[in-house]
Amino acid sequence: MEFVDENYEPKESDIVCLFRIEPSEKISFENAAANVAKESSVGTWTHIETVNERAKRIKARVFEMNEPYAKIAYPKELFELDNVPQILSSIAGNIFGMKLLKNLRFEDVRFPSELLEKYRGPQVGLDGIRDIFSVQDRPLLGTIVKPKLGLDSKGHAEVAYKAWRGGLDIVKDDENLSSMTFNSFRERVDKTMKLKKKAEKETGDKKEYMGNITAPVSEMKKRADYLLGKGSNYVMIDIVTTGWSALQEMRDYLEGKDIVIHCHRAGHAAFTRNKKHGMSMLTVAKFTRLIGGDQLHIGTAGVGKMEGGEDKILRIEEAVESEKEGEGENKLAQDWKHINRTAAVASGGLNPGDIPELTDKMGKDIVAQFGGGCHGHPDGTEAGARAIRQACEAVMDGRSLEEAAGENEELRKALEKWKE
Repeated sequence: MEFVDENYEPKESDIVCLFRIEPSEKISFENAAANVAKESSVGTWTHIETVNERAKRIKARVFEMNEPYAKIAYPKELFELDNVPQILSSIAGNIFGMKLLKNLRFEDVRFPSELLEKYRGPQVGLDGIRDIFSVQDRPLLGTIVKPKLGLDSKGHAEVAYKAWRGGLDIVKDDENLSSMTFNSFRERVDKTMKLKKKAEKETGDKKEYMGNITAPVSEMKKRADYLLGKGSNYVMIDIVTTGWSALQEMRDYLEGKDIVIHCHRAGHAAFTRNKKHGMSMLTVAKFTRLIGGDQLHIGTAGVGKMEGGEDKILRIEEAVESEKEGEGENKLAQDWKHINRTAAVASGGLNPGDIPELTDKMGKDIVAQFGGGCHGHPDGTEAGARAIRQACEAVMDGRSLEEAAGENEELRKALEKWKE
């Protein structure tokens, strides 16, 4: 069977993938690309007698090569369209282990309309999240309780309360905090939600708590129900470590409950960071939006401590927040049709002084989260939260941070601590 056909025009029903391919020594690029298409669809390493006409008809086809990139079209018949694990077992499965490839990276994907119709996408989405907080004209501001582990449930709740009092909208658990002997999930939820309501009364503003429900799926459902019963509008899931099946199951389970699924990407860099091999964060982001993640960590466009340059992060932000992605070289633009927008979360080493650059690059349609950049303030968590809010309001008003710092002691001390 021939797996390279540069005259092939992808059908509307095809799943189209962009791969970066680096062949092993003495293997041509075309041969390597053909083998990626073969191994990820109907072929195998040797001639076999069991190939039938159906297999020939539904084979994947390399239809465009721009070394080191190749675009491959996969007929819909290869997939169970409402089964993301099966889809990825094909287009991102055995191909990464083939000896004839030195490196292979799954860079981008375009879903056909027929596949999009199988998924609900985000239940609340970016616009609904803004409605929850009645905040339309600035980034939503949040923090992650620090230290990651060590606080008991009472200490955790008190840190959250100070952050809310200081002016932040959201407090979330860290990625590795679940239900520890010193900080059980239910006790933490009880105490934190009680102080959330207190902070709302004192400030007059809507506040939210993202409880980390990451666990086996049966337990995640129980934890989600517990959060809902306490009046929360959010759940948080570590989507890489729990897996695509878990995210699909939880999205279906929470249907009709108007709950925001906050997606933490802990573990993603194990396969996204290598620019030559693995899977791009862009691809992860597209599958997350497809399934129904309402918020997703994507990076900070070069600001803060996390890896990821400006162009790369802004491309991911476009994929999760646009209704229709623009065209471009070595790019697969997606028309998202009925799928809600996912809110991009910027988090990782941010402090109040980063807000001008962050919003200049990523805009205001983000959830900006500050961990150490809040709790590390010289005067503590509440002062750190005030400094973040002061910096954000100054930027939204078109004022410099230096000018605002002259009027706000909390911001002044923050800028002094974290100056370059």
